[in-house]
Amino acid sequence: MLERLFSRKRRANRAIIDALYEQIVAAARQPTFYARWNVPDTPLGRFEMIGLHVFLVLRRVQDQTVAARDVAQELTDMFFADVDSSLRDLGIGDMGIPKRMKKLARMFYGRTGAYGEALDRDDRAALADALLRNIRPGEARDAQADAFASYVSHAATTLAAQPLEEIVAGTLRFPDAAEEFGR
Repeated sequence: MLERLFSRKRRANRAIIDALYEQIVAAARQPTFYARWNVPDTPLGRFEMIGLHVFLVLRRVQDQTVAARDVAQELTDMFFADVDSSLRDLGIGDMGIPKRMKKLARMFYGRTGAYGEALDRDDRAALADALLRNIRPGEARDAQADAFASYVSHAATTLAAQPLEEIVAGTLRFPDAAEEFGR
């Protein structure tokens, strides 16, 4: 009986995490990022964009309720399971996966630190620089980088205003990059 009760909860949590992750991926695949803001439409570019949106959600739910912390952990696990699966789809074998996963995890956590610091200080210039450094290395800051930083800042504000109950129930609200920042 207890096993049935816990497996129902696990299935419900999985459905919520799946829904959240699907919304994160949809937000990360907005055409404006790739067509207007020059995010490379490559596996690494997609990793950067999904990672950025995962970070925004994790930032929103950090230091909240137990349910929110559970969502954060499961979302992080799903992100890295997706990265692992993507590496395998690219033909990387079992022996190469751990080394690449460590590198990608370091990249993800390094980026979240830089983005978080810039957002905490409400420093759009630092955010634009961090985004450029990580997503379009070697390129000079331009109007697209500034628009991209505005999008990220607005996305963080939008998520912060969204009731936590909605998020842990499986609903996220990200801004439409083309509609609001389509420069």
